[in-house]
Amino acid sequence: MLTALWPERWTRQQRSNATLISAVLLMVLALALLGKMLSFLPDPIGPNAQAFSDGARTTLWLTLISGSVGLVLGTAAALARTSRWAAVRWVASFYIWVIRGTPLLVQILFVYFALPVLVPGLNLPDFAAAVLALGLNVGAYNAEAIRAGLLAVPRGQTEAAKALGLGRVHVFLDVVFPQAFKISLPPLVSNFVALLKDSSLAYAIGVVELTNVGNRIQSATFQPIATLSTVAITYLLLTTLVTQISNAIEYRFDVEGRNQ
Repeated sequence: MLTALWPERWTRQQRSNATLISAVLLMVLALALLGKMLSFLPDPIGPNAQAFSDGARTTLWLTLISGSVGLVLGTAAALARTSRWAAVRWVASFYIWVIRGTPLLVQILFVYFALPVLVPGLNLPDFAAAVLALGLNVGAYNAEAIRAGLLAVPRGQTEAAKALGLGRVHVFLDVVFPQAFKISLPPLVSNFVALLKDSSLAYAIGVVELTNVGNRIQSATFQPIATLSTVAITYLLLTTLVTQISNAIEYRFDVEGRNQ
């Protein structure tokens, strides 16, 4: 982890900030230079270097946007699952049950092909459909992670906050949710990294992301080893950098020092 590179005299916040900035800069640099580096490789990689670079950018954008959607949906579903109203809990439970019980590929195909039939006029572009499907999928998993965090906060802290005169909203925002978020952070990070790899299924509806690019090139050149190896290495590069960014955020909140 990049946090180990910084001086020990630095505070946790300083090391976390330095790691976060370094990882983001490395990500930007890698995406900017990926096409140029691949252009030096022999056929079929070199002539298609720009296509690989564009596919990697599309994959990252797909992950960032759908991950943000999934975080909002997951938080809302987790709050609904812990609501006092039975109807709200049932709706959230049904959403989580359906999404977690069906394959992601089926969900992507359903949003792209079946949703316009159910809602006439709602013809989503392939990228938007992929974002919606991926966001719905990761949101269900995020919901359970956040709900577990909410339930892990000791009830005594809530009662103590109420005894001090805090209102229900302040108790949740100032006492319960910050602790629940810190508890939920490791699985949320894991879900986000998994989302980067799951975004490869968007190729099924024509999104020109990294896997789609690799599949097209190997179909045209009949050289699957070089092409798919390049795709795999590019995914490995992206997941490594995304993991460093996620770990920096997790390290910032790990005030107990459990993850060294």
